[in-house]
Amino acid sequence: MNKNKIFNDPVYGFVSIHFEILYDLIQHPYFQRLRRITQLGMTHLTYPGAVHTRFHHALGALHLMNMTLDVLRQKGAEISDAEAEAASIAILLHDIGHGPFSHALEGRLIETHHEVISAHLLDILNKQFGGRLSLGISIFKNTYPKKFLHQLISGQLDLDRMDYLNRDSFYTGVMEGKIGFDRIIKMLRVENGHLMVEEKGIASIEKFLVARKIMYWQVYLHKTVLSAETMLIGAIERAKRLFREGGLKGVSSPLAILFTQNWSDVQAQPLILEAFVQLDDVDIMILLKNSIHYNDLILNTLAQGLIQRRLFQVRLSNNPAETADKEKLMEDIAQATAMDKKLVGDLVYEGQEQVEIYNGKKDQIKIYGKDGRTMDLNEILDSDYFQKTITKYYLCYPRIGS
Repeated sequence: MNKNKIFNDPVYGFVSIHFEILYDLIQHPYFQRLRRITQLGMTHLTYPGAVHTRFHHALGALHLMNMTLDVLRQKGAEISDAEAEAASIAILLHDIGHGPFSHALEGRLIETHHEVISAHLLDILNKQFGGRLSLGISIFKNTYPKKFLHQLISGQLDLDRMDYLNRDSFYTGVMEGKIGFDRIIKMLRVENGHLMVEEKGIASIEKFLVARKIMYWQVYLHKTVLSAETMLIGAIERAKRLFREGGLKGVSSPLAILFTQNWSDVQAQPLILEAFVQLDDVDIMILLKNSIHYNDLILNTLAQGLIQRRLFQVRLSNNPAETADKEKLMEDIAQATAMDKKLVGDLVYEGQEQVEIYNGKKDQIKIYGKDGRTMDLNEILDSDYFQKTITKYYLCYPRIGS
């Protein structure tokens, strides 16, 4: 059977599968599940076209890996076929641990980050594939000596970010997020075992960082997106509580396991992982649709709001909300809706979001000068503009009036 397939991707055109094992991994149920995991959570309620999936993103990142390995090899980087295959495996499976609605429910169904789940699933797949993923896993976990290969998977200028910025820009229609990925890749090189950008690519890197900043505030943390995802979290937390109390019925078997088991219990982790790989957006949507008819005002309000797009109001501020302001807000909502004030309190959410576009202290982007000198990006760009951490505080609450 010919496993060197070609996928037609709307962003890049034809994406080639260079290694047979990649085809087998794509066919695996763990990876096929990503077809049912939306890339941008509830963002489609703001940008209707944003219905692409983690499956799309993984194939796109693989395509960028193919391009990058070719460029680095042409510039003299020593990358064996085994290392190229392993790097391709690592980028293909880098998001295998994402759960329903991706980052929207991060840490809510399982009390840990998706990277941790990815690492566990990679180990399971490695056993199923007779150890053939071992090199790819070492690159993924950054234990392989050639550190530049891990930098392509996870770093300030990794292929993951390059694809999701380009792809999310394409599907949302926010063209300010489009980056010159091909130009950036052409400017990459390996020096002294580290990934670097040639000096003539600085303008493309600056545009990459600006695009990332725009996408965060215009898409990822858009007020309406923040409202929908806050409501989704509220609905899941409420459903979990009701299920544990024995009142909520009709929950899918995988979701029931995640509602009752804790990741901190090491003995329960195999059961949790088995349930997790059966779970996708469909389970959550069924839960929300069923909850419209459930006799719990809070869950009912949240579920109806999400299904029928009656989303809560969001108020953003540079400072946390004052207690007096929250009390006044809850009184106004209670009066307008004839709802008990205590119940209103369960429908008013507050929190904060932080955005850091570039962390030079954590993982500096290195620039390779025309004279052979190596520079940190901080020495060239306005570090305050890109490295400043911006914090926004929010209140999310039912709308009053029309």
